[in-house]
Amino acid sequence: MTSLLPALLCLGLSLDQRIHTQAGTLPKPTLLAEPGSVIPLGSPVTLWCQGALQAQEFRLFREQSGLWKTEFYKKHRNMVQFSIPRVTEQDAGRYYCYYITFTAWSQFSDPLELVVTGSYSKPSLSALPSPVLTSGGNVILQCGSGQGFDRFILTKEGEDSFSGTLDSQRPTTGQYQALFRVGPVTPGHRWTFRCYGCYSYRPQVCSQPSDTLELLVPGVSGKPSLLAPQGPIVASGQNLTLQCRSDVGYDRFALSKDGGQDPTPSLVLQPQAGLSQADFPLDPVRSSHGGRYTCYGGHSFSSEWSAPSDPLDILVAGWFSDRPSLSVQPGTTVTSGENVTLLCQTQTQKDTFLLSKEGAADPPLHLQTKHRAQQYQAEFSMGPVTFAHGGTYRCYSSLSTSPYLLSQPSEPLELLVSGGSEDRPRTPTESGPQKGLTCYLYDPKEVSVLFILLLSLLLFLFRQHRCQSQNRRSDAALKDPQPEESVELDPQNRHNEDPQGVTYTQENHSRSRPRQGMGTFPSSQAKELLVTKGKQAEKDRQMDSKRSPQMSPVCTLPWPSPSPGGTQMPLSQEGGQQGPGRQENCPMDTQLVAPASLQT
Repeated sequence: MTSLLPALLCLGLSLDQRIHTQAGTLPKPTLLAEPGSVIPLGSPVTLWCQGALQAQEFRLFREQSGLWKTEFYKKHRNMVQFSIPRVTEQDAGRYYCYYITFTAWSQFSDPLELVVTGSYSKPSLSALPSPVLTSGGNVILQCGSGQGFDRFILTKEGEDSFSGTLDSQRPTTGQYQALFRVGPVTPGHRWTFRCYGCYSYRPQVCSQPSDTLELLVPGVSGKPSLLAPQGPIVASGQNLTLQCRSDVGYDRFALSKDGGQDPTPSLVLQPQAGLSQADFPLDPVRSSHGGRYTCYGGHSFSSEWSAPSDPLDILVAGWFSDRPSLSVQPGTTVTSGENVTLLCQTQTQKDTFLLSKEGAADPPLHLQTKHRAQQYQAEFSMGPVTFAHGGTYRCYSSLSTSPYLLSQPSEPLELLVSGGSEDRPRTPTESGPQKGLTCYLYDPKEVSVLFILLLSLLLFLFRQHRCQSQNRRSDAALKDPQPEESVELDPQNRHNEDPQGVTYTQENHSRSRPRQGMGTFPSSQAKELLVTKGKQAEKDRQMDSKRSPQMSPVCTLPWPSPSPGGTQMPLSQEGGQQGPGRQENCPMDTQLVAPASLQT
């Protein structure tokens, strides 16, 4: 027994020497961190060590702490995991792993630096000169803080480790910063970054992450449109919302400002009728909000962005205390076709004047100032004016050193354009890109004139219809259905009426004349027409009696009563009266007819 123990000891020493002599002959393993090597405080993390298939044991080391943990081989696997359920500041550090076989052990893996974040305030991250790049371009990302960090870490979204670590620099501004060069960039990847600040005495314990910065690499897809519903000129302290919209169907948008630190991303509101839109609130408005903006559209499943929208300038009014004056020549009321000049003046030295029209979608007009008679002024000429030029105008002043900051607005000036109604523009009530029925707004004076004309037309048509109805009844009364006329007066009745006892009976064998055409007259004219018609008919009868040989007037004379003896005065063979009274009562060319009582 005593001889066996020294023998086993010698065997162990020989094996240990053999293992040490073979150390480093196996390939080194790979050490990975999941979900990444930069972990917020309290979050879980898993370290994976992958080696050769013949590995029997895996060991994890942390720098300055020695052996940290050992895991044994599991069947049919060549890698093991080392889990940390909730990381703390003590878990931060630099890690290595290696594995052991029956005959040797491997080399150490490359170091894995596990960074625990959230212990200090976040730094800022910006892109210089702009976060908007062309494909293949380069950019500098600036990470800075005033807390005096000794180094900064930059991470890129989608990668399991940080992109770079740089010692901080202290420029004259007093802010500690590091400049990371990134590029060339391509549209096929997402370029989203964050940065952290750390101290040298605890290099793996760092600050909270900065705000996300995404570099925009525009593509060629349809550009969206960018607008400000409140107008491009806003007062300091006012609420402002910019809208980016498109009919392409993007589900994400980004807003970028020239010289800004980073674009503002936004998800799309609920698409309606094929139109997608995102709102970017910028309130309350400050001087820093003045500038030139563009927006981009994209799809969540792609890293590419659209072409940029047309730029939109946001101007902040009220930044300077002066208030210019605005006047108009020849006056506030002009006729369509005239030329108009709007004069903006101020006594304070300014470089530029801006003229804006209330409710106009176009950007304001800009003119350089001219110094005249101790006044800085600019003349905005318009003409020949139309009704589209009518409206309320204001002017502002600004300096070239801060072109997006304006003075107080001038007092409003209302320009009225008069003229023919055919030149008046119709203003659609729809506010946006909508299709369908379009309504128009008319001037109240024009509406009243049209109403009076329409009412007059209706009254005229009603009066005309009424007159036509009355004339049709008058025409019916004037119609004579008899083609021949025969008038015979009762001699007895006539004898009672006419003391002379003369009765005319006219027999007209000719066809009556056709009536003259009758027009449409009022009721008083119809009565006059009846009288005229009667006189004309009587005149026509007399003329016919002279021209026609068939006309034979008959004269019935008053005969003396029969004598008691029943005798009567005989007639002559010529039909004349033998008794007295013929020449006195009847014309010579008339036919004498005895009374009916004597013709028996």
